[in-house]
Amino acid sequence: MKNIIVVLLLFFAASNYAQDYKFGKVSKEELEESVHPLDSTAEAAYLYSKRRTYYRFSKNEGFQIINEIHERIKIYNKDGFDKATQSIRFYKPEKGDKERITGITAVTYNLEGGKIKKTKVSKKQIFEEQLSKYTAQKKITFPEIKEGTVLELEYKLVSPYTTVIDDLEFQKDIPVKKLDCYIEIPEYFNFKQQVKGYYLIPPERSSGKRSAAWTTRESREYGATNSNFSNNKVEYNVDVQKYLGENIPALRDDEAFVYNINNYRGGIGYEINFVKYPNSAPKFLARSWADVAKSIYKAIDPEIKRNGYYKDDLNSVLQGVTDDAQKIGRLFQFVKEKVKWNGYSSVYPDISLKKAYKEGTGNVATINLMLISMLRSAGLNANPVLVSTRANGVPLFPTRDGFNYVVASVSLPEGYVVMDASEIYSVPNMLPSRAVNWQGRLILKNGNSKWLNLGSSTKAIEDDFISAKIDADGMVEGAIRTKFSNLGALEFRKRYNKIKEEELITRMEDAYSLEIDEFKLDNKFDIGKSIVRTVKFTSEDLVEEINGKMYVKPLLFKGYASNPFKLDERKFPVEFSSPLKEKSSVTLQIPEGYSVESLPEKKAIGLPDNLGVFRYQVIPSGNKIKAISILELNQSTIPANYYDVLKGFFGELVEKQTEKIVLVKS
Repeated sequence: MKNIIVVLLLFFAASNYAQDYKFGKVSKEELEESVHPLDSTAEAAYLYSKRRTYYRFSKNEGFQIINEIHERIKIYNKDGFDKATQSIRFYKPEKGDKERITGITAVTYNLEGGKIKKTKVSKKQIFEEQLSKYTAQKKITFPEIKEGTVLELEYKLVSPYTTVIDDLEFQKDIPVKKLDCYIEIPEYFNFKQQVKGYYLIPPERSSGKRSAAWTTRESREYGATNSNFSNNKVEYNVDVQKYLGENIPALRDDEAFVYNINNYRGGIGYEINFVKYPNSAPKFLARSWADVAKSIYKAIDPEIKRNGYYKDDLNSVLQGVTDDAQKIGRLFQFVKEKVKWNGYSSVYPDISLKKAYKEGTGNVATINLMLISMLRSAGLNANPVLVSTRANGVPLFPTRDGFNYVVASVSLPEGYVVMDASEIYSVPNMLPSRAVNWQGRLILKNGNSKWLNLGSSTKAIEDDFISAKIDADGMVEGAIRTKFSNLGALEFRKRYNKIKEEELITRMEDAYSLEIDEFKLDNKFDIGKSIVRTVKFTSEDLVEEINGKMYVKPLLFKGYASNPFKLDERKFPVEFSSPLKEKSSVTLQIPEGYSVESLPEKKAIGLPDNLGVFRYQVIPSGNKIKAISILELNQSTIPANYYDVLKGFFGELVEKQTEKIVLVKS
């Protein structure tokens, strides 16, 4: 019994080795660890993640926010090699105050011959690139990466924006073994806090004292030869918040059907409430969404009102048109062709609308505010809708930064029409996926505002019709005609219209194990019509022959090969770009001398509350087999409480679509 206890104690000690989290103190045990002890699927993990955010005062710059970061990352296998490139984003506008990154230290650790080898990242492996007019990033590339490597990174982010504390993020895309976060806020700054996501860490709160010291030079009296200096010091209270966590599970960014996984990572959001310095009244900065919308509208309204630069062209475009729907369509198409999107998003124009009209390029706000101006000039009730894109996330607090995009709307008796003229392939009431994120804030001419649902009830449609025949050698020859409609057509055009036909053919051949003999795309640029793709193909890989029998899936290469939902549980919603309908109709001629031994049985299943339905049927008809599969999802967002039933629904769908026809010799 004693021996067993000793063995258990030794095992426990070995698996819970003492770790030193000081920079540079990477242990041999950390390097030897070959798999994460709690998540064997993890390709990498944060052995340690630390953030300390505090305020620093200087006479010349006043208060600044300092973010000290220390991260230690373990790479378990080749899938984790991407962690060897780390990017640090920061605010660096062309004009105005800038954030800066200082004190970058980065080291790669490997175990060689039983000894720890340290390789410091050189200056040549750290470079800066400007991402936009407002943001830049430092990119750090770690050398000598292999399975088992440990990376360590330390730096400071210095910000002059004292009323902005970056959100805390507890969860990451890989597991976190140990997390230490410290937020220290002087008494002069009062912040609201909002819990984010579904992983919670309760704070440990305490108070402390800090001081700010500086020296001033006093005025010299006339005739004096020496300067007089005085030392100044102020003490103030600090609210200290600690968030300490261990063994935090990953929230991976490759989970299917989610707009922006960062919306659901556990953490804390901060919003400034007020600033109050000694001997002064508090300055309240927190606002309502109505205040934010009114403030933004005040800034953009003058540009919307200017219309002289396009008056003559407007009259030409609308000549002979009296119907409101036709006016909307013509002006929408005119602006899309007149001014091209430069790739930048904002609620404010990057140049004057007049200049953009002349030069033919502008950001999202420039283009859509121009469209609003023209629609108003045409007598329509057009207004801006402020949006937070999927990449920007769902804003927690009413701040200007919560919106980074603007689209146009027109109010008609039958409802609102929303448009985004920055997307060349879009049509009225069909926003590109990047702009469909929950709700937008509609601002009326009087400055009042309200929320407007951005989701579309129109289904994205993919409709396949396949006609094929199998010969006695198991070769399949046939044709497929696919029609993409609504958002399906928009996304197809965005993704593939700039790709050469040869590349499209290669991609399709690789994806479906086909040899393509003919390929044709219709309506590539006619956005009022569906995209139609017609393909003639052959394949040796769609039929499996075993002991004289042929096995073939009724849908051939279409349908789902595996369940897209992998998690045991999901606490965030399932988000599609829009409601959808996927239909596949197949007519399959069986080879002469063969008959059907077995067919998949008919299947029809539905999701609760009319969320969706799947129907599947395979029918013999002489020497042919006809199969039809229909999947319909009636909502673009399915709440998390339906995840289990949705996962089961897709499990049954995949099982049925992958079930095979069995053919035998007659």
